[in-house]
Amino acid sequence: MKIAVFSTKSYDQEYFEKYSNRNAYTFSFFETVLNKSTANLSAGFDVICAFVNDQVDKDTIEILAKNGVKLIAMRCAGFNNVDLQSAKDHGIKVVRVPAYSPEAVAEHSVALIQTLNRKTHKAYNRVREGNFSLKNLIGFNLHGKTVGVLGTGQIGIAFCRIMKGFGCKVLAYDIKESEELVAMGVQYLPIDEVFKQANILSLHCPLTPETKHMVNKSSLAKMKDGVMIINTSRGALINTADAIDGLVEKKIGYLGIDVYEQEEKLFFEDLSESIIPDDYILRLNSFPNVLITSHQAYFTKEAMDQITLITLDNIHAFEKNEKLENEVS
Repeated sequence: MKIAVFSTKSYDQEYFEKYSNRNAYTFSFFETVLNKSTANLSAGFDVICAFVNDQVDKDTIEILAKNGVKLIAMRCAGFNNVDLQSAKDHGIKVVRVPAYSPEAVAEHSVALIQTLNRKTHKAYNRVREGNFSLKNLIGFNLHGKTVGVLGTGQIGIAFCRIMKGFGCKVLAYDIKESEELVAMGVQYLPIDEVFKQANILSLHCPLTPETKHMVNKSSLAKMKDGVMIINTSRGALINTADAIDGLVEKKIGYLGIDVYEQEEKLFFEDLSESIIPDDYILRLNSFPNVLITSHQAYFTKEAMDQITLITLDNIHAFEKNEKLENEVS
């Protein structure tokens, strides 16, 4: 099996090569993103391995099919960047990594909360400069606060466990309730009630037509003044323009995001010597109560091991014509 890996960084190659002895596969690593302009690089490959910001749209898939590609192996949980109908029309299977380390993402959500709250990033910079003042570094106790969780899949469940450990009151919204969370004391409510009651709102939903821009002008109006919003799921769950308005109006007291609507042209790249042509991200970076990380919530050793192994297992099952447990349809 010949596999083309797109959007490759050094760590991706490191982990695939770490487990290369498990199967007799030939990998070719491309730093470029996969899109209709780069899809011709797939010529001669059986499988392409793609990531969150690759553009696997109809035009791209037509080229992949022409080149004989039979499997798209996403090395991530999300697949909203894949035109599933086009893949089906061209007889190309699509698989993903539905869960690798829920704790990795959940723990990063907590890191965003506590960094924004206790301002450890600012304290670190101050002390490095010899400034030991505590002015404007005051935070709040997490204990006793109401945390709203939108989406209680495996990551949402892991996040709820942590928040309960802090002594928070945890409210949740999902189309399907988790019996484990109910037994733990998590209260499921209609989404508007979660918006209304939460001091901290953490997003753990997939991106669907129903969830796109779920945080918008209308939903913000239902929230408490000074609400903290955390997003480690999908950038487009938040309407960025409305969030900026919410920050200006002080409706949003803190915003922590590891994902961003227009991240595909920014994240995973070193743009420190470039002019960034994105007014929204520049505006967000200008707020002292906004913390942005560049899609690193998943990025732990344990998660990278699991992502790589599950991706290889998906490819192996396809090669052996076995049932694709992680097929997306």
